[in-house]
Amino acid sequence: PVRLCFRDVPSVDILVWSELPTGAGLGSSAAYAVCLAAALLTACGAISCPLKDGESTARWTEEELTLINSWAFQGERVIHGNPSGVDNAVGTWGGALRYQSGKITPLKRVPTLRILLTNTKVPRSTKVLVAGVKEKLLKFPAIMNPVLDSIDAISQECQSVLEAMPANPSPEYYPVLEELFDINQHHLNVIGVGHPSLDRLCRVTASHGLHSKLTGAGGGGCGITLLRPDTSLLAVEAAKQDLCACGFECWETNIGAPGVTLHSSSSLNAEVLHALSQS
Repeated sequence: PVRLCFRDVPSVDILVWSELPTGAGLGSSAAYAVCLAAALLTACGAISCPLKDGESTARWTEEELTLINSWAFQGERVIHGNPSGVDNAVGTWGGALRYQSGKITPLKRVPTLRILLTNTKVPRSTKVLVAGVKEKLLKFPAIMNPVLDSIDAISQECQSVLEAMPANPSPEYYPVLEELFDINQHHLNVIGVGHPSLDRLCRVTASHGLHSKLTGAGGGGCGITLLRPDTSLLAVEAAKQDLCACGFECWETNIGAPGVTLHSSSSLNAEVLHALSQS
């Protein structure tokens, strides 16, 4: 960790407002750690305040983001004990990252993808799920290793598709991504991190011509559904209604968005401003 020395350590009140459900495998603790690190480092002058007059949002320099990330990782260690560092890295840098054998590399160009994010509200334990995968791997190495190799190949194929998309925004990429979603979801069931609630989520979205897979640890938690640019508003609304009827919670959002950002108070939405005024 970076050690910083300051003469005056101010006392602060911190108000946290979030739309992310906690404990659902969406990296809410990392988002919190990144925002906290950025706010405290800015408050004590360790990094600049990048916001200029008249700007609604601003981002820090690469060097400053590296410092934010290193402190956010310490926060994640306090919360999780032995985190991978992926969640705080993606919260800091944004976009998309490749994680392999502990090495994190940002993807150069990433399209912004529309997705439906669904919380099945089924609680799960990452530790228990990871232990189950390890047990299967030890029991059936000749069967499980090829499945893991195949999952790796899906990731690599997906990466090359995502990196090709910004230069050539052709609709033909979406059926490929949809197919990769489907294959990946089946593989994740094979290694034992699926759940009946996630199967149901996939069936419901498939009935509307949409493709889904689990995200996070699995065993419940959340799933993501890819929305093509030409997906009609009616199809999305109908899928949302059916998912909510299952007792799930849905949000329409994007992936590939920028990372930690400083916002001027004038650019915040009414709900956030109201929460801040209550403090």
